[in-house]
Amino acid sequence: MSRRYIGSLIDAFNTLKVANAPTIGTPTAGSAGAAVAFTAPSCIGGGAITSYTAVSCPGFKTGTGTSSPVTVSCLSNCTAYTFKVNATNAFGPSVFSAASSSVTPSAIGSVAIFALGQQSNRRNKYTFFNDTNAATTTSTYITFKGSAAGNSTIGIFAGGYRSGCYSLRCKFTYASDTNSSATAPSQASCLGAAAGNSTVGIFALGCTGTSSTARDKYTYSGCVVSTGTASSVSGYGQSAAGTSTFGIFNIGYTTGVGFSSTRNKYTYSGDTSGSATAASIVNALGSAVGNSTRGIFGLSSTDGPTYTTAARDLYTYSGCVVSSATSASVASNYTSAAGNSTVGIIALANASCVTTASRDKYTYSSCTNSSAASATSATYGGFAASNGTTGVNV
Repeated sequence: MSRRYIGSLIDAFNTLKVANAPTIGTPTAGSAGAAVAFTAPSCIGGGAITSYTAVSCPGFKTGTGTSSPVTVSCLSNCTAYTFKVNATNAFGPSVFSAASSSVTPSAIGSVAIFALGQQSNRRNKYTFFNDTNAATTTSTYITFKGSAAGNSTIGIFAGGYRSGCYSLRCKFTYASDTNSSATAPSQASCLGAAAGNSTVGIFALGCTGTSSTARDKYTYSGCVVSTGTASSVSGYGQSAAGTSTFGIFNIGYTTGVGFSSTRNKYTYSGDTSGSATAASIVNALGSAVGNSTRGIFGLSSTDGPTYTTAARDLYTYSGCVVSSATSASVASNYTSAAGNSTVGIIALANASCVTTASRDKYTYSSCTNSSAASATSATYGGFAASNGTTGVNV
């Protein structure tokens, strides 16, 4: 073996010429995968870094990229993973970083988080596939009558009321069941509604001391709050549902005017707000949930001798057609709802002026209503979001 050949082998595997290990960051779980964040090493060895490799534990699934974060796919939902990252240059791979914190991927549309309301910080986690309900991480503040929207990884829980309207928001991360602060609304508010897609949530502020036309636009990347296009009329006790391109907002109750049947259609891409087909009756204090083709709107409180109603509207997005939907199992108001692509779970809340733990399950394809797993306690004035593909709502 020649000295030149031996020298080239030593040179190729000289550990002084490989890069140092990256510094591990915090991974973010998705559906059957995770994005692994890291900081590039300051010492890159004898040549530029050409790639980074992230490895999962358990399973040793890998992902490769040229910058942070690196995505690792083919993970099992509902399994906890940690990750390590190394860097590769022309002289070979570095040693691996320290292990990351643990995250748990979950299927899109697998869970819903219900803030129970009634001036409480309690939350429930509803799992769709087996209709189970359990307590989960509490909010950082006590409130009710708020609103929520989100995408497949986070839910933003906004505002609400406790001895006055709140100007706080919380961020709930589904994969880790953790709660953190979110960017505050533009003003304190309660009794609003929210709908959105995978990138933004539109929050109708509702009551800001009186009924309001104001809306906030919450951009999930960066947690940036900006001004959304105002509604055509002021209202509180609102509800909202929509698709990945627009949200239908039920205006609710207007101060000095009364209950309304007005609905607005908010198109996310252009931040435009226009008329939508009106509700079948004037109403407020309901909730809404839907999938990519239809929204189910609980009409809840209305003018008339009974005040509360079990009636629901079916809003078909194609053609903006409103028809009757299967009624709730009991008349109620101050309800909340969240769902996935096949069902909506509706917390009935204040039924016949008595708080309840009951929930309805509305199956979109058959327009049927059945019982869902009850909340951990009787309550009203809650709000909810899920990790469904359209990111739902109040």
